[in-house]
Amino acid sequence: MDGKIAILTDTNSGITPDQAAWYGIYLVAMPVIIDDETYFENESIFQEVFFQRLREGACVSTSQPAPGMLMDCWDSLLEHYDEIIYLPMSSGLSGSCQTATILAEEYGGSVHVVDNHRISVTMRQSVLEAKHLAGQGKTAQEIVAYLEKDGLESSIYVAVNTLEYLKRSGRVTAAGAAIGTILNLKPVLQIQGGKLDAFRKARGMRQAMQAMIDGLKEDQAERFSGQKLTIRAAYSGDAKAGAAWQAELQKAFPEMTIGLDPLPISISCHTGDGALGVGMMKDIL
Repeated sequence: MDGKIAILTDTNSGITPDQAAWYGIYLVAMPVIIDDETYFENESIFQEVFFQRLREGACVSTSQPAPGMLMDCWDSLLEHYDEIIYLPMSSGLSGSCQTATILAEEYGGSVHVVDNHRISVTMRQSVLEAKHLAGQGKTAQEIVAYLEKDGLESSIYVAVNTLEYLKRSGRVTAAGAAIGTILNLKPVLQIQGGKLDAFRKARGMRQAMQAMIDGLKEDQAERFSGQKLTIRAAYSGDAKAGAAWQAELQKAFPEMTIGLDPLPISISCHTGDGALGVGMMKDIL
């Protein structure tokens, strides 16, 4: 045990149960609702089955972890650790961070909820850095301070292949989605600071990929100038498209080794099938 500090995150980090066991961290499975039935990511619903249901026209949505389930997890960990550092998804994208912060008040300072302003591949990096810092003997307070300061030092870009799921969530109107489909528009979205914003509209996925690469190069030259960085690609549903995207990024950034992960199921509920994403972040590992 690293200084008696447990590192806990949720499956929005993209970390799988096998990876969590390898790294020595802990996971909260995010609930996914499919046709009014609740499943838990990587426990009762997995990537292949999820996308099969999605392609069959299932209605999908997401929810927060139940307070009782989260507290049971904390109680179990505190039987073996003195403190817990919990990294849920960004407060700018979900209320789960705020809920966890309120619940943690009942634990007398032994549970530290970090609003790291991240999700998916950038959140994954923060979790691994938290584990690394714990292994170096840093206190929980020192690790939390680092994560909160460093959280904004990242960029995510996501290009969606279909506007249908953004329409369902109210981020685009039905008319806008119809026009976008006719024109083959692929919105490129950006997360900097925890909130989802429009970055650019592209005609086709090839142009969307280039827009994301352009955004990363600008970030590398300006926001992150002179810093050690890492890049991870992500995809929803189509692993071949994900591998091709990873290869494009590797060409654009030959000095780095580009990682690749499937987008978490709870994120794919909002992006739909065929989305491509990428995260750039500082790297202390």
